[in-house]
Amino acid sequence: MNDDFHKQITLPDLHAGQTRYPLPQKIGPYKIESLLNKGGMSVLYLGTHPETLHPIVVKVLLPKYFKNKEMASRFLNEAQIIGMTNHPNIVRLYGQGEWEKGLYIAMEFIQGISLRQFIQQKSLSHKRALEIIIQVAYALCHLHTHGVIHRDLKPENILITENGDIKVIDFGIAQLQSGMEKQRITQKKRLMGTPIYMSPEQKENPSNVSYASDIYSLGIIAYELILGRLSHGVIHLSLLSRHLRAIIEKALRANPKERYQDIVDFITDISQYIRNMKEEPHEKEEEVSDEILNMLQHTRSILIPKKSPEWPQIEVGIAVHEGLSLSGLYLDFFHLPKNRYCIVIAEPLQSGVASLLHTATLRGYVRMAVLQDMHPLKMLQLLNQTLNRDPIEQKFGLSLLMLSPDQDQLSFVSCSYSDLWHLPESSKKVRALATPNPALGQDLGTTLLETVDNFGSGDTLVLCSMGVASKEDPSWLSDHALLAPQYQSEKILENLTSQMKALPKRASAVIS
Repeated sequence: MNDDFHKQITLPDLHAGQTRYPLPQKIGPYKIESLLNKGGMSVLYLGTHPETLHPIVVKVLLPKYFKNKEMASRFLNEAQIIGMTNHPNIVRLYGQGEWEKGLYIAMEFIQGISLRQFIQQKSLSHKRALEIIIQVAYALCHLHTHGVIHRDLKPENILITENGDIKVIDFGIAQLQSGMEKQRITQKKRLMGTPIYMSPEQKENPSNVSYASDIYSLGIIAYELILGRLSHGVIHLSLLSRHLRAIIEKALRANPKERYQDIVDFITDISQYIRNMKEEPHEKEEEVSDEILNMLQHTRSILIPKKSPEWPQIEVGIAVHEGLSLSGLYLDFFHLPKNRYCIVIAEPLQSGVASLLHTATLRGYVRMAVLQDMHPLKMLQLLNQTLNRDPIEQKFGLSLLMLSPDQDQLSFVSCSYSDLWHLPESSKKVRALATPNPALGQDLGTTLLETVDNFGSGDTLVLCSMGVASKEDPSWLSDHALLAPQYQSEKILENLTSQMKALPKRASAVIS
C-alpha cells in the first residue's frame, strides 16, 4: 500500500499536466476544464463552479483505491475536516461526493505560492513575518476550536495568495481530537507527517499527538520566518532576540506538557511582542548571513564528531542531543604513544554564538597540549594558565580521561564538569569518580587534582555533559550495562533526558 496519500497537496500545479489520464467532462455538478496534477493516490482537476462560475479544484481518489477502506476513509476524512471549517485562513470546501468513477472533493482554487518559496526568496520583512505567524496561528485556533489537529503543518502547506492572504491547506492526515484515542488503540505505529516540523511525541508515535503538537510545528515555522531561512532541522534559538526567543522556546519544548497548551496563549504572546515593538525600541534579530550560518554549522560539526573512534582495545559509543541554543559542546579523542587513549569533553559556561567560537579556540589549545604528550595534570595546568591570559575571558567546564589498558589504569580530571561513572565488570555497583577542581580559566593560581583508578577488561565507563546525570540514582547506567557502547550511550541519553522536565536547551552528550 502506498503511504504517500497525505502528501497530495490542494495547491494546483499548472505545469504538471503531462499524462494520458482521461479528462472527464463533469465530476458531480462541476465542469472540468483541465488536468492540474496527478499523484500516486489522487488526481487534481481545474473545474468551474456551476453557480459562481469561479475556478475550483476537484480532487479525485484514483479508482483503484475506491474499494480500499483505509484510503477511502482517509480521503473522506479530509473532506469532512475541511467542511467543518469556515475561516479566511483555511482552504474552503465547496462539495464532496461520489461520481461514476469514485470519490471527489471540490475545494477553493488558490492562486499563490507556498510559504516555503517565500522563505527561500528571502522576500519577507520582520513585520510581515510576524503577521504571517499570527494568521497561521488564527487558522490553528479555528481548527483546534473544532477539535481538529492538522498533524502536517509546514511551509509547503501554507499558501500566500496574490492578495497577500494566508491559506492553510492539505488536511490529508488531519485528525479529530475525539478520534485520536481510537486510533492509538487500532493503528500500527507508522510515521505520518514531515519529520523536520514534527514534534518529538509525533515522531515517537504518530497517533500520540495533541493540539500542542501543532503548536510545535508552528514554532519551527515561526523560527524560519523570523530568520528568513529554512532551518533544515537545525534550530539555534540564540539567533533570536531575547523576547522572541522565550516565545519560540516555549513552543518548541520537547515535553508537550511544558509547551503552550492553547494556541490562544501563543497568539497573546506574539501579539504583545508586536505591540511592544510599535511602542518602544525593540531588540532586533541578529542579521546572520548564510555564509556565517554555514560557518557556525561547520564549526559545530568539527567540535562534535559524527563517528566514534575505532580503537583496537576500547569500544566507544557517542550519543548527542543538539539542543535548541548554540552552545560550544566539544568532544575529542586521541590515540597516544605507549598505547594510551585520551578522551576530552568540555563546554563553555556561557552559551550563544560567541561560545561556539570560543570553544573552537579551546579545541586548538587542547590539541596543542595533547600533542606535547604531557601528564594530564600538567597539560590542564598549562591550559588553565593560557585561558586565564586569553582575552576571550571565557570559562570552561572540562573533563579529561586518560586510559592505559596495558597498565589496567585510568587517570581522570574534572574541572567543574562531568563525573566519571565506572561500572566494573565484576560488580553491579556504579561508582562516581570526581575531582573538586574549578572551571578552566577561572583561577590562574589553582592547583588541579586528579583521581586514579583501576580499569580492567569488560569495565564500563561513562562521561556525560553538564547537568545531565544524577549521582542519587545511577540506575540509568546499570539498567543498560549489558548493551554495546553505541546503543548503550543512546539509551542512557534518552533515559536521562526523559527524566528532565524539559530537554536541555544546550547540546548534551553521553560517551560510553
